[in-house]
Amino acid sequence: MAANFWTSSHYKQLLDQEEVDVVPPLDKERGITLEDFKLIKFHMSTYIAKLATQVKVRQRVVATAIAYMRRVYTRKSMSEYDPRLVAPTCLYLASKAEESTVQARLLVFYVKKIANTYNDDRYRYEIKDILEMEMKILEALNYYLVVFHPYRSLTQLLQDAGMNDATQLTWGIVNDTYKMDLVLMHPPHLIALACIYVASVHKEKENMAWFEELRVDMNVVKNIAMDILDFYDTHRHIPPDDKGTAVMNKLGR
Repeated sequence: MAANFWTSSHYKQLLDQEEVDVVPPLDKERGITLEDFKLIKFHMSTYIAKLATQVKVRQRVVATAIAYMRRVYTRKSMSEYDPRLVAPTCLYLASKAEESTVQARLLVFYVKKIANTYNDDRYRYEIKDILEMEMKILEALNYYLVVFHPYRSLTQLLQDAGMNDATQLTWGIVNDTYKMDLVLMHPPHLIALACIYVASVHKEKENMAWFEELRVDMNVVKNIAMDILDFYDTHRHIPPDDKGTAVMNKLGR
């Protein structure tokens, strides 16, 4: 693992919003809109989190898996790389990269169990499917598996800001950022600061002086915070699984 974000492959692969918000031509042909594209990634992020709860891995593994999944779809189409297989495979790969390995057999057991709750056999995959897709994902990621997360700096930043009482709230906001593409676009410490900023607003805590002392670009922090608040506004009620499934149906299979 790279010790320094600024020299890491993660930093070198950061993208602009315009580069992330691109629907691949093959998906467009199937009628997938940008809104659909985002909804499928959101749906798959929650699916990865559900699987992770079953196989009992820590949040960092979930975050890395979602980062992989989102990065794959900046390079590959959903028509070619079925999200229903990519999602569990990314969790499997992330568990190894984060040294918290999940046995493929156990993962597939829960994949099938969740497929029953969705009442959709298209979520049902075997071990060989996961292993084959793992190689494709590794290739799509150019074998760069290092992902830095906001969690790393969050505890210290909250302590410095005198906001230890907002730890749980801020941690939850960081978790929610993985339902968006922020991890692909911004350094993790800026995402962490944006989450603290949102928590400060929520708790009506005035700490602009502390933010200014950090010598970071507050315009960027505020823009990330606005993206988070916009997300909450748009997803005040999380889209039900059937809405995600309806969009997924456009991909066929």
